[in-house]
Amino acid sequence: MCLEKLFHGPLTVCLMKNHIYLIIGFCLLAMLVAGSQLPAAAAPKAQFTPFPTPTPGPDGRIIYLALENDSAWRIAAIFGLSLDELRTLNKWGENPIIAPGDQVLLGFAGPADSNPTPGPTSTPTPSAPTPTLQSGSGKLCVILFDDLNGDAYRQEEEISIPGGAISITDRSGDVSKTADTESGTEYQCYEELPEGNYNVSVAVPDGYNPTTVMNYALRLKAGDTTLLPFGAQKNTVAIAEAPVPRGTGKSPMFGIIGALFLVSAFGLAIFAGRMARKTR
Repeated sequence: MCLEKLFHGPLTVCLMKNHIYLIIGFCLLAMLVAGSQLPAAAAPKAQFTPFPTPTPGPDGRIIYLALENDSAWRIAAIFGLSLDELRTLNKWGENPIIAPGDQVLLGFAGPADSNPTPGPTSTPTPSAPTPTLQSGSGKLCVILFDDLNGDAYRQEEEISIPGGAISITDRSGDVSKTADTESGTEYQCYEELPEGNYNVSVAVPDGYNPTTVMNYALRLKAGDTTLLPFGAQKNTVAIAEAPVPRGTGKSPMFGIIGALFLVSAFGLAIFAGRMARKTR
């Protein structure tokens, strides 16, 4: 239809209409291409936090130190006990109130006391005195790592979180050590600790949620080196307030549209030049 108007009207009117059609077509094409490249958000996978069973004490009792928000039902579910069993072991009533730091009896690793029936004894043969064994020492190493994927296991790229608090105490009350967690990739180690039963706990800094149990009881033997990783992950508020790095968060749509406009302008210029030659 435009070719017919070349012989009945001005050439500029026809060229302007062709320009408008081409611009509209390129804009629609750019919008379709940009829309097809938008990524789809994937739902995060559910994470599971393991709870290790505390080490039995010298008397055979297995003790768990209650954490914040712990309840009788939650502790029973974590360690595979029925609520009635947990009530019986701890001599609780119907609705016990559990505070952080309370000792909860989970069971016995073996009989705490043994009373065998005495039998006939023979006169012991005197023996040479044996030297008294001297107790040795061991080493405890602790790290509070940034659990980026929330799987409660430390990967090589997950570094230490600064600003947390470490507490190491033994049951006899002779050892009590506290320190702040530091940034880096190495464990914070405490050497020359006398062998015995220890309780190690870590507190996370503000803006983080723990992904592992934060209190651990263990038996440290002479010559042992024990590594204790504790994990934490930024909560949703901290993630939302984190600054967006430069160069991210920009859509490539504007660059695509600009490139398409340049191509369309170049094509229109060629088309206008050819039309001008035909009218001469």
